[in-house]
Amino acid sequence: MTKKITLAIMALAVLCCISASADPVKIKGVYNNNRYDDHANHWYSTYVGWNSTLGKAIFVVENGIYAMEVDGNTVSTPEKEPPVVISDFYSNGQFTNDNMALWATNFNLMYGNSGAVNANGVITTVTSRTESDGVDSTNIFAVRHWNAETGDLLNATDEYYPKTAWLESAGMCQNPVDGKVYGLFYLTDVPLPDEIINDPDFYGDSIDSGYAICTIDLESMEVTPITPGLYYENFVTFAINSEGRAFAMTSGATAGYEGEDGKMYDINGNLTGAQLYEFDLATGLMIATPVQAIDEESGETYITYVSPYEHTGYCSQAKRQSACFSKKDPNKMYWNGFYNSGMGYDANGNWNPLPDSSWKTNGKYDTALYEVDITTGEATRIAMIDNRFTFSCMWVVEDDEPVAVDGDVNGDGFVTSVDITALYNWLLNGDDSAIVNGDQDKDGSITTGDVTYVYNILLNGGE
Repeated sequence: MTKKITLAIMALAVLCCISASADPVKIKGVYNNNRYDDHANHWYSTYVGWNSTLGKAIFVVENGIYAMEVDGNTVSTPEKEPPVVISDFYSNGQFTNDNMALWATNFNLMYGNSGAVNANGVITTVTSRTESDGVDSTNIFAVRHWNAETGDLLNATDEYYPKTAWLESAGMCQNPVDGKVYGLFYLTDVPLPDEIINDPDFYGDSIDSGYAICTIDLESMEVTPITPGLYYENFVTFAINSEGRAFAMTSGATAGYEGEDGKMYDINGNLTGAQLYEFDLATGLMIATPVQAIDEESGETYITYVSPYEHTGYCSQAKRQSACFSKKDPNKMYWNGFYNSGMGYDANGNWNPLPDSSWKTNGKYDTALYEVDITTGEATRIAMIDNRFTFSCMWVVEDDEPVAVDGDVNGDGFVTSVDITALYNWLLNGDDSAIVNGDQDKDGSITTGDVTYVYNILLNGGE
């Protein structure tokens, strides 16, 4: 089939669109310990016994990989997957499977309080420690790697990195377009370059670098900044969609009042709270809108840059949380945030932390799953998450499996001319970046027959 004929088919095919029905979405994530009980933040664990063969005490903890299902406006209770069942390795006071006992107790180490990411089926967790934990600045970060399906710990020994490794992040994510892992990392104790501080257009009180878009090599854990920092918003997530666009949410823990729609507004009646930001991964720069502002002290005007998105009206907290996209819908971001900011007005009308004594009624530690439309920045609270779960990272399961729509080549849930374009690009120059289910006619290879197959579906719904 010639290029001319193929382009003609593409032009005709754009007139047709067959959509797939919305199926439940399964999301998995690495548990992060933000739970709360009647006493305090608590790390739940069960002591099983001393394993003399392994030479260690075996505990079963709540840490691990959890799965939940999103169906419309409902979210199922997160369940550990794979599950840890004590009777599988211990019964009648004896250990029956030492390897499984070790596997179970290793989840005690699956903790990403400084960030986590699932890349190519391997979860990397970054655990930060402090000097109060008995460590010095040369081994602040503990890094571990895990099989994302089985939960197996892949490290032969723990990996430790110094404070200067910059491994603290608001989140990390693998870019489906180029395969690299990016993150929004905080450049600890790093001043901004002189060329920025001395720039007449630079306006700011801080010379600390703040957050920067960086790439990270998960083998060496080397972080490479794309920009020298500059971002000081209280970012709490980082996610990249199937088109290679990167987004972050702020916590939005600001004062305000709750409207009839359940969203937070400021004194002027404008939406407040968390806000969506987008970053250009090529330059590392925030995609922002310039606005004129006036310094309250000097009265001088200056140009500042703000997100083109409005506030969501939902206030979260400055604690570990996460976000992810389904590859089948690049415009919908799932965000695991808190139900509120943990702040509120007290009896005297002052804006203060909500009391821990009434956390069950004030929702201080409640969490929720939100859906964020990146075309508008608008957020919708899908549902609260049972048992107040938060995750260090999340991902949508089975994103790469062919969808149940005949003719859907790129796996976006629709049959459109984009599917023919994907096949055409493959036939022309071997670009298979958009191919998910390319061999439509099942002849064992991608040929012009597949183009014809999809074209016939677009034209009349069949071959």
